[in-house]
Amino acid sequence: MTPKEMTFVQHLVELRDILLRSVIAILVIFISLFPFANEVYGFIAAPIIDVLPQGSSIIAIGVISPFLTPLKMALIMAVYLAMPYLLYQIWKFVAPALYKHERQMIVPLVVSSTILFYAGLLFSFYIVFPVIFGFLTSVGPSIVDFTPDIQYYLDFVLKVSFAFGVAFEVPIATILLIMFGITTIENLKKNRPYVVIGAFVLGMLLTPPDIISQTLIAIPMWLLFEAGLIFAPLFTRKEEESSDDTNPDNDPSNSPDKDKKKNSSENDDEDWDDDEFDAEMDKIDEEFQKMDDEFANYLKKLDDDNPDKKS
Repeated sequence: MTPKEMTFVQHLVELRDILLRSVIAILVIFISLFPFANEVYGFIAAPIIDVLPQGSSIIAIGVISPFLTPLKMALIMAVYLAMPYLLYQIWKFVAPALYKHERQMIVPLVVSSTILFYAGLLFSFYIVFPVIFGFLTSVGPSIVDFTPDIQYYLDFVLKVSFAFGVAFEVPIATILLIMFGITTIENLKKNRPYVVIGAFVLGMLLTPPDIISQTLIAIPMWLLFEAGLIFAPLFTRKEEESSDDTNPDNDPSNSPDKDKKKNSSENDDEDWDDDEFDAEMDKIDEEFQKMDDEFANYLKKLDDDNPDKKS
């Protein structure tokens, strides 16, 4: 049975299998990371440890924070590391419903989106965090000891790094908008000032409320938007060439004789469908007739059992 002939229940079963495989992949990576969770957290905490004042360190306010925080970090890291496999599972589920030229374009888009997401994570860790933490530790009052909490620090790092990972997907979003005809390259170029303002607004929403992190995410988003405008014509050109190759008007096999055969076969299918429909309706009528007979027999039995009604 081909994917197009699969029933709705079979699609649900396939989706269940994909979700199950994805969860198993995340659990396998999580179990592998958990014994080294403390070491991994120490690696993630390196950007703020390097800028802490002498004698300061990360503290734990909660009683079970030293246990739960590395556990949470290992789980999030497992999801990040399993991202290529998760995207492959999604691609495997939707690929049968796509045309050949669409599959040819989706593969490079999925690969590039994965690379860009990881690039955003690395950019935030090696460039953004040292700048942000260096700024935050230098502007506080001298009478305040800067001792961040283990849980708050992890939440901050996860939020900012995920925001940069999503922000680095701007070229993919730009290409998709142009590919699906939602907008054009000319319109995006004409509205470039609004895009820059929107980048700063998104930077304000996705990052903590400080001008440095907003600027550090807005500028890459703008540059990546420009990169999307540069590469978008390549994908639109491929789509046009593929659509021309699959155009029915250009297919020599579409001869008048073939059209006649196709029409005759369609008529046969329609006749067969009508006969099948009539047969199903006859079965339904028979079922209703049986129900009427059973109900009439039931009423007759009630009359026979009621002596008052007989008299």
